[in-house]
Amino acid sequence: MQLPVTAMVAVGCAILLVILAIDTIRHRLRAKVAFGDGGDAKLTSASRAHGNLAEHAPIVLIMLGLLEYNNADGTVLCWIGSIFLAGRVAHAIGLYTPSEPGKAPIPRQIGVVVTFGTMLVLAAMLVAGLV
Repeated sequence: MQLPVTAMVAVGCAILLVILAIDTIRHRLRAKVAFGDGGDAKLTSASRAHGNLAEHAPIVLIMLGLLEYNNADGTVLCWIGSIFLAGRVAHAIGLYTPSEPGKAPIPRQIGVVVTFGTMLVLAAMLVAGLV
């Protein structure tokens, strides 16, 4: 296989996406809401956990693939990909965690920082490879 690290992270993202999609469907059925969130807080959390992963995973996978294709250190990429997946799990947990109004739960905050951090590190590695 040409891009084993990218493939591993893609598999992790796919499994997490399926889990979050099933949970969103479960909440839709419970709330009897076909579209949107119907004002149901649990459905909103489930839907955003799924959507947020779907929004961030593609660019991370593209950057990982480009770096791996251009012979970046596979061990480093494996760590970055694993950290990204852990951050996405933390973010999802944070979206399901009750919190005070206006304050994001700690797992969600960790997930955001880890996600943005991994994207910035991957972007910096790509730019360094262009220079």
